[in-house]
Amino acid sequence: METEFTPWLSLFGGMMIGAAAVLLMATNGRIAGISGLTSRVFARSTDGEARGVSALFVLGLLLAAPLWLIVSGAWPQQWVPSSPVLMAVAGALVGFGAVFGNGCTSGHGVCGISRGSMRSIVATTTFMATAIATVLVTRHVIGA
Repeated sequence: METEFTPWLSLFGGMMIGAAAVLLMATNGRIAGISGLTSRVFARSTDGEARGVSALFVLGLLLAAPLWLIVSGAWPQQWVPSSPVLMAVAGALVGFGAVFGNGCTSGHGVCGISRGSMRSIVATTTFMATAIATVLVTRHVIGA
């Protein structure tokens, strides 16, 4: 499978993610970890301000694709070569990993590493090693 690498869009997207993480930390003292923000939206014990900020951040994520449609005239293209059942299992495993690892790739990888958190460095190294092993096995051993 060939992918279309877009270095300038990738750089711009990474800069936007970093800017959003810095802005959220500077204005609200919150880590821009998507699993934590999403759970805060649905938590019973969260105060109203934290819930509102989290809801706005998650809403911004959900509105990114429609905004891209308005700006470019086309939906973002994404191709996932998997069955719906496999995607559901993968999603459940990612959710379990986020709970078990006390955060997700955005919280640990973007925010934790930039703060020098050893726990985040170990978690991100584990995420990446697992991703590399998964791609190696699925593409080169199984042939999927």
